[in-house]
Amino acid sequence: MRVIGPDGEQVGIMTSYDAIKTASETGLDLVEVAPNSVPPVCRIMDFGKYKYEQSKKEHATKLHQRGLHLKEIKLRLSTGVHDLDVKIRHAKSFLEEGHKVKMAIMFRGRERAYQQRGWEHMAHIQKQLQPVGQPEYPPKMEGNCLAMVLVSKVTKESKGAQHEVKDA
Repeated sequence: MRVIGPDGEQVGIMTSYDAIKTASETGLDLVEVAPNSVPPVCRIMDFGKYKYEQSKKEHATKLHQRGLHLKEIKLRLSTGVHDLDVKIRHAKSFLEEGHKVKMAIMFRGRERAYQQRGWEHMAHIQKQLQPVGQPEYPPKMEGNCLAMVLVSKVTKESKGAQHEVKDA
C-alpha cells in the first residue's frame, strides 16, 4: 500500500504490517484514504483529531444554513376585516423573513355555496401582499379549501438596501 505521512509527504509503498508499525512509532493512526486505487492509499494521521475537526466544520455549515419553512395561515369565509388584516400582517412578516406562506380559506357545510366570496378574499389578500410576495401558484380549490402559496420577493441584497435607507 502507498503511505502518506502526517505532513502530507509520500513515505512510499510498503506492506500493511510496516505501515502500521510506522504509524504506531509516531503515535498516530493509519487511515485508508483511497481503498479502490492500485495500490490502496493510506495516510498516517490523528484520526480522533480529524473526526473532531470534521464535526466542527459540519456544525459550522449547519449554523449558516437557514431552512426555508412553509408557514400556513388558515382563514374562514366569515373572518372579519380586522382579523383578516392581522393575518395579512403576519403573512407580510413571514414573507419579509424569506419564508413561503400558504394562505388557505376553509369552507364548511353551506359555505361551499359561497365560494365566490372566498375568491374575492384571495384576490384582496394577493393585492395586499403584492409588494413583498408573489404567488408561487395561483389560488385553487384543494378539497374544501381555497389555497395559494406565496413566495418572497425580498432578497438579501434588497434587505441590506432597505436597512441602509432606514439608517440614512
